[in-house]
Amino acid sequence: MASDFISDFQEARASGQPYVVVTVVQTQGSVPRHPGAKMIVFHDGSISGTVGGGKFESLVIGEAKERLKDGQNLLKKYPLREGETESFGAICGGEVTLWFEPHKRAPVLLLVGAGHCAQAIAQLAAVCGFHVTVVDDRKEWTEACPGVHRRVTEQSPQTVIRSQHWSGEDAIVLVSRNFMIDRDALEEAIKIRDVGYLGMIGSRKKVLQVYDELKVQGVRKEQLDRVYAPIGLDIGSDTPAEIAVSVMAEILQVLRKAKGAHLKISS
Repeated sequence: MASDFISDFQEARASGQPYVVVTVVQTQGSVPRHPGAKMIVFHDGSISGTVGGGKFESLVIGEAKERLKDGQNLLKKYPLREGETESFGAICGGEVTLWFEPHKRAPVLLLVGAGHCAQAIAQLAAVCGFHVTVVDDRKEWTEACPGVHRRVTEQSPQTVIRSQHWSGEDAIVLVSRNFMIDRDALEEAIKIRDVGYLGMIGSRKKVLQVYDELKVQGVRKEQLDRVYAPIGLDIGSDTPAEIAVSVMAEILQVLRKAKGAHLKISS
């Protein structure tokens, strides 16, 4: 049972999905579980471990879902005495204090392409706390990307983009080896209104060519105006590592609505 909980906890952390760890921190009297007992409540309401079972545990799961909404830790006492607990019917006669610790969903960064620039971006994005997915039909290249949580070689970028649940904290970065791959992925990505950042690598000539082709397909100018292309801040970057710094700096600037100006002050 303990090994299953540890395995589920490690999987929850690796998945990037939100979850809450509920821990019994104090008890009084007769109780179903004792200090140190833990339960994970996943974003869909499923659990691993237990803090008591029955209607009491159902109430705890409901509280955990609320913690996922507001992201706040909570220390809460639950009396298990008859007459005080009609909502969940426990009659143990004791009292349990629980600590709710929510873990937010990690922001997702989707990389279309697994070349040298993508590898550098993946490594830096992982350090910045992103849950990195890389899509490329070349398995050996995806395996060369460090810090990646998910490698996709059998699905198209469009399929991955459609299947992901996006938020305003997420980013899509198009850095493939072929402008047609980027163009097709971009055509799908611009339909996603909730994603916080959408960028595409390439020269100005390539970017304008992609835009012209998408306009012929009926893509509107206001949709294309959401795209950051050519990708990255103008810091004179040249090598893949320098390009990665430029790209990640732009992503953070956009997602956090920062100015990106120098912090220098005059003496």
